[in-house]
Amino acid sequence: MEQTLNVITLGVRDLDASRRFYVDGLGWKPHLDVPGEVIFFQVSHGTLLSLWDREAMAAEAGEVHRGDDAAPITLGHPVSSADEVAAVLDRATAAGGTVIRPAERRDWGGVSGYFTDPDGFRWEVAHNPGITFGADGTIAFG
Repeated sequence: MEQTLNVITLGVRDLDASRRFYVDGLGWKPHLDVPGEVIFFQVSHGTLLSLWDREAMAAEAGEVHRGDDAAPITLGHPVSSADEVAAVLDRATAAGGTVIRPAERRDWGGVSGYFTDPDGFRWEVAHNPGITFGADGTIAFG
């Protein structure tokens, strides 16, 4: 098996609410939108984020929800400056998300904060001066 990951799929309770949050609130543009079933966003070169109606997901993949606890996963959104962390958190709040941790300077030398979308999926918004994300999809450390 190749070391690749090209699609991240989140099972959501209310696809319309997720659409309002990501499309109307955060301003993301769907790559594919099948009403009542699934929305795909191209989030970087070769990577898709899929929001799939939880019931449709369970019908195909089996039940994946395990109660109301937050899933032990974070989705990362790197930004180019420390000030941008707070701005993204503000936009997520205005869109209906919940800030879990405000923008704070971290021991690892950067700034990060966390919010959840309407389904409780946790996003980290981070400026890490030690990691560079190139437009061509490359990642450089240090």
